[in-house]
Amino acid sequence: IRNWIAAWNTDPKPYVWTKSADEILERLASYLNRIPDSGH
Repeated sequence: IRNWIAAWNTDPKPYVWTKSADEILERLASYLNRIPDSGH
């Protein structure tokens, strides 16, 4: 893992989000609704 981190850090690339924050939160909420005792 340390070798991978070192190699990545020599030529880092920014992460590009493919979904909006609203889309991510909506999906998370749908998962939580299916989990018993998740508080939702």
